[in-house]
Amino acid sequence: MGFRRFLVCRDGNVAMIFVWCLIPLLVGIGAAVDYARLADARELMQHSLDATVLALSSEAPKLTADALNKRAKKVFDVNFPSGKADDVSVSATFTQTNGAVIAATASGTVPMTFLNIVGISSKTLAVESKSAWSSKRLRVALALDNTGSMAYSGKMTALKTATNNLLDQLQSQSTTTGDIYVSIIPFNRDVNVGKENREATWLYWNGTCVNRSSSTCNYGDKLYPYGTDKSKWNGCVGDREKDSNLNLDISVSVPDVNNNKTKFFVDQYSSCLSALTPMTNSWTTLKAAVTAMTSKGSTNQTIGLVWAWQSLQLTSPIPAPAKDADYEYQDAIILLSDGDNTENRFTGNGSSSSKAVDDRMSKVCEAAKAAGVTIYTVLVIQGNESVLRDCASSTDNYYNASTANDIITAFGAIGDKLSALRIAQ
Repeated sequence: MGFRRFLVCRDGNVAMIFVWCLIPLLVGIGAAVDYARLADARELMQHSLDATVLALSSEAPKLTADALNKRAKKVFDVNFPSGKADDVSVSATFTQTNGAVIAATASGTVPMTFLNIVGISSKTLAVESKSAWSSKRLRVALALDNTGSMAYSGKMTALKTATNNLLDQLQSQSTTTGDIYVSIIPFNRDVNVGKENREATWLYWNGTCVNRSSSTCNYGDKLYPYGTDKSKWNGCVGDREKDSNLNLDISVSVPDVNNNKTKFFVDQYSSCLSALTPMTNSWTTLKAAVTAMTSKGSTNQTIGLVWAWQSLQLTSPIPAPAKDADYEYQDAIILLSDGDNTENRFTGNGSSSSKAVDDRMSKVCEAAKAAGVTIYTVLVIQGNESVLRDCASSTDNYYNASTANDIITAFGAIGDKLSALRIAQ
């Protein structure tokens, strides 16, 4: 009888049903809370990893794989709040082939509070991030005034320091062979193309003297004063022929071996400088060229610019290394001078400012910029400010160094801009 009454009794059933329903209800609510925390942690982890990848984009080319991972963890920890996840790990890789890619992953565990009731103590998070950008290869031609006035006020010393600093900066940005090439073109009235080129077919040995009053013009008013003995030539050349149609003295057109007018005119300049250094990625060779620079002679910025531009070409007379079709390239010229243009092959006395030389220089600037070359100019203490400023690709690419030490500052700023030119995010 008692058992039957128990079976038909309905007292307290609601409470029992409620208790049995409450457990999954609480677990469900708790799970929602745990998963909300998990989603919040995942979002923060993703944002933190994205910020890490962007921050590392400028650093990655200079870091070893181990240093890159350590740096990635350090940057990530700054962005990811502590306590959001346990056992957090971060890894990053950097690759550079036809561009640059930095990829990173982050993972960690988030403790579960309510789900722990049903045996789920934690959940694992894992996120990925990637940043890809084109990495332009860079070719930089340095047209450096080595005229007599650079010997004063510490200008040549500062120029050598600034150039070596720039080379170090560029070298640090070169992560693979072929990334960055540099040429160095010391100039005064002439440019020394290297006396080892004496038999080159692009030289013309029978031109009119640059300066007819010079003792080197005794041989029938010819540029070359030593007859057939070319071994005595010191390596200097003057401007090419000025032709109203071709403007050869302000162009980089390829010399025609069958047309003397298109060739480079040999000059036995008594103030011939050290030889130019063609495009190379041998930093030792470039440093040696800087050491060899001296100060003498008059100023012809036109010829310095022309040979800087010439050194960027893939054609005669000093062809630059071939360009890889799989890469994008940026060509740049840095022109530094501390004085007025005073003399070229056709005009000027070597001491007074020459508007005719300025005009030729301006034409070179415009032609090079039209060909896609980025030009930076640096005026040191004195000179024609308007000509140098207008020659630069933009007003931001013109620098006025009011002291010798300002050369170092200007080259540092240019180095930063050249580094930025390589990156197209």
